[in-house]
Amino acid sequence: MSDYDHSLVSMPRLALEAMLEDAAERGARRALASVGLDDAQAADHVRGLRDLFAMYRVVRNGALKQIGQGIALVVIGALVFFASTKFKL
Repeated sequence: MSDYDHSLVSMPRLALEAMLEDAAERGARRALASVGLDDAQAADHVRGLRDLFAMYRVVRNGALKQIGQGIALVVIGALVFFASTKFKL
């Protein structure tokens, strides 16, 4: 007989689902504990991180918008300068 037994294990579907749910919950708790989110303030910490990322996006998008506007002004200024030198305005 080999090390691997080819027989099947049978169990009721509800028992299997309960076992899988329990294993998933224990795994999630272990994963949260490994990153330090297993205490009572964990929800507050996660909300704080979400707020921080949201503010980062706002600042980043605002900065990109300002950079784009600055580039547009430089291009328009250069066009006006070259037009004024070409047409002697």
